[in-house]
Amino acid sequence: MKKLVIVVLAFLFFACQPATKKVESPKSHIPEWSKNSVLYEVNIRQYTPEGTFKAFEAHLPRLKELGVDILWIMPIHPISMKNRKGSLGSYYAVKDYKGINPEFGNLDDFKSLVNKAHELGFKVIIDWVANHTGWDNHWITEHKDWYTQDSLGNVIPPNPDWSDIADLNFDSKPMRHAMIDAMKYWVKETNIDGFRCDVAWGVPQDFWEAATASLDSIKPVYMLAEDEDHPDFLKKSFVSNYAWKLHHIMNDVAQGKKSAADIQKYYTDSVSKYAAGSFPMQFITNHDENSWAGSEYERMGEAVKTFATLTFTLEGIPLIYSGQEAGLKKRLLFFEKDTINWKNLEMENFYLSLVKLKHSNEALWNGTSGGASKFLETSSPAKVLAFVREKGKNQVVAVFNFSAAPVEFTLQMPQDSEFKEYFSGEMAKLGKESNLKLDKWGYKVFVRK
Repeated sequence: MKKLVIVVLAFLFFACQPATKKVESPKSHIPEWSKNSVLYEVNIRQYTPEGTFKAFEAHLPRLKELGVDILWIMPIHPISMKNRKGSLGSYYAVKDYKGINPEFGNLDDFKSLVNKAHELGFKVIIDWVANHTGWDNHWITEHKDWYTQDSLGNVIPPNPDWSDIADLNFDSKPMRHAMIDAMKYWVKETNIDGFRCDVAWGVPQDFWEAATASLDSIKPVYMLAEDEDHPDFLKKSFVSNYAWKLHHIMNDVAQGKKSAADIQKYYTDSVSKYAAGSFPMQFITNHDENSWAGSEYERMGEAVKTFATLTFTLEGIPLIYSGQEAGLKKRLLFFEKDTINWKNLEMENFYLSLVKLKHSNEALWNGTSGGASKFLETSSPAKVLAFVREKGKNQVVAVFNFSAAPVEFTLQMPQDSEFKEYFSGEMAKLGKESNLKLDKWGYKVFVRK
C-alpha cells in the first residue's frame, strides 16, 4: 500500500509539471546535398543547333559521366519584345515569370528535362531575375506601382545601359508577394531544387530572407547570389555567392598585372565574411565573362588549367560553364544564336579528373563539410601560392606557380608526411624544407587519405 501511495504521488508530481518544450535548432538554409557539389551552367540557346530543352536532354548522360552535380539553367522564361536587344533578346528581360520561352519548348518539355535530370542524380536550379523585368511584362500595365518611376511617373530602367529592362520597386509589398509566389510556382510545379539569383545585390536582404524561408518550407533549396558585397545575404538566404573579386585577380595574375601574393591577400581578407556553412562559387568563366570579357583563353592564355585547378582546390563550389569541357575558345553571342561546337571534347578528361578529386576528398568539400585553406610559406611568395586543406584523415596540399617562368623554391610544411601527387600518381615526401620545382604556370596537388 505504501508503495502504491508513493507511485501515485510521483505520478501527480510529474503530471503537474509544465510540459518541457523541445527546442529545435533553426533549420539550415544550406541543403546537405550541396556539401561536395560541382555546378554546371547550361546555356540552352547555344548548347545545341536546336536550342531546346529536348535537344539538351541528349547531353545529360555525358554530363553524368563528367560528374557534375547541380545543373544551373539560364533563364527559361519568355523574353520581352519591347526594347529588345539583338534579334533574340536577353534572357534576363523576363516577359512572364510563370511562362516558358517558346524557343526552348513548353512546360511539359521542361518538366521532362527536370525529371530526367533527377533520375540521373542531378539537382536542377534555374536563373531568377528578381531585380527587373522586360518592358512588356504584364506587371507593367497591370501594376505600374510595382516599378521604380521618375518624377514624371515614367517607369525607368535600373541604369541607362540596361535599356531593355524595367526596374522593380521593392517598396511594394504586393509585388514582393507576387515574386515569391512565382518562385514557389516553379518549385511546386516542376520540382526544381533552387535558384541562381541575378543581380541579387540590387534586391533588399529582407526579401531574400522571406523568399528562402518560403521556398524551404516546400523543400530544401540551393540559393546562389550574383553578389559578393553583401555577406549578410549568406546568413539566412543564400548558400553561395560569387567570388568575383578573386576571379578578376586571377585574370590580372594571368596577364602579369598582379601576383600570387594578391590571391593570398584576397582570401585572407574575405574568408571571415562568410557565414558558417556558406561558401563562394569559384570560376574561370561564365556566361557574362565569356560574352563580354572574352573566353578564358583570351583572358588567361596558357594558365587556364592552372586557374581551373585553383577553383577546384580552394574553398568554394566550382563552376563549369557550357563549352568549357570542349575547350570553347570563342565568345558566344549574347543576343543571337551562336551554337557551341561539341566535336572535340579536348578538356573533358581534365575536368573529369578535377571533379573526381573534389568528390573523393573530404578536405575539398564545401562549407563546414570541408577543410579551411591554410597558406604555407614558400621561398617565392610573389610567384608561388601554396595551401593545405584538412578534414579528418584527408589532407590536400596544392602548390601553384602563378608566373610565366619556371621556378625553384622551398615549401615549409608543419611536419613530414607522405603524399601522392594527384595528376602524375608519383609519391612525394613533404616536410619542413621541401625543395620543389614547377614549370611556368605549373601546379601540383598532393593528396593524403
